[in-house]
Amino acid sequence: MLFQKTQPTAKRAKFRADLKSGKLLRFPGAFFPLLAMHFEKAGFEGVYVSGGALSAALGLPDIGLTTLTEVATTGNQVARVTELPVLIDADTGFGEAMSAARTIQLLEDAGVSGCHIEDQVMPKRCGHLDNKSVVSTDEMVQRIRAAVAGRRDPNFVIMARTDARASEGLEQSIDRMKAYVDAGADAIFPEAMKSEQEFEAVRKALPNTPLLANITEFGKSRLLTVKELENIGFNLVIWPVSTLRLAMGAAIEAFDRLKEEGNLESSLGKMQTRKDLYDLLQYERYNDFDQNLFNFKV
Repeated sequence: MLFQKTQPTAKRAKFRADLKSGKLLRFPGAFFPLLAMHFEKAGFEGVYVSGGALSAALGLPDIGLTTLTEVATTGNQVARVTELPVLIDADTGFGEAMSAARTIQLLEDAGVSGCHIEDQVMPKRCGHLDNKSVVSTDEMVQRIRAAVAGRRDPNFVIMARTDARASEGLEQSIDRMKAYVDAGADAIFPEAMKSEQEFEAVRKALPNTPLLANITEFGKSRLLTVKELENIGFNLVIWPVSTLRLAMGAAIEAFDRLKEEGNLESSLGKMQTRKDLYDLLQYERYNDFDQNLFNFKV
């Protein structure tokens, strides 16, 4: 009802243009729609939907157990509540090359603005864990080509992620990135870089390709600042699981205290108030539809 007014095609066109603007786009991770509404209100440039956060929220490890339907459904739920572009994690494309093409079409239908597909084997694992395995460059090139062939909206951004740094080294992973661009990838996601110098090396090797930096806590990469990434020349930064970690950390702390104190009064100062929640939900605007919906004082 009172959700985003901008059509997905327009959001995709803006996202593609913004990737080439020379500015660093900030996409915090939202694993449910209300967070996306807050990120828009707070002035971020977009929203990211992490496969790791999505699977964790379902009580599953990040090893490719979530389905395309679950991912597309969450993407749609997030995209419909915000005017911001939504980038979503499509894991390995949910199957062989033909499945990658179908994945793109379902994500287009879901209203998201782009996705990334990675070169891990199945079952995949979190990008910042050890002992990852990757498919051959040729197989990943087939995935990207199939995804591009399946795309109907030319502005839907198809990003290639490579996890080859850990197993093949930086130079070979950069060779993969170049092959993925040649195959039609619109942008590159170099996963688990080990230093600022490695981010710089990727930028130097791909001077004209939009690049994404994954700034995730407890991982392989240092938590580079927005300013540092701007100076290197990256185009997009995500904080994929930060909201989940913060929410779980706060909830665990509060409910441990509840067992000791008997209520949550000491945690009230850390909670979103009822008024702030209703303001974010635009509760009062629903009164335009039914005068009886908002007939109370908070």
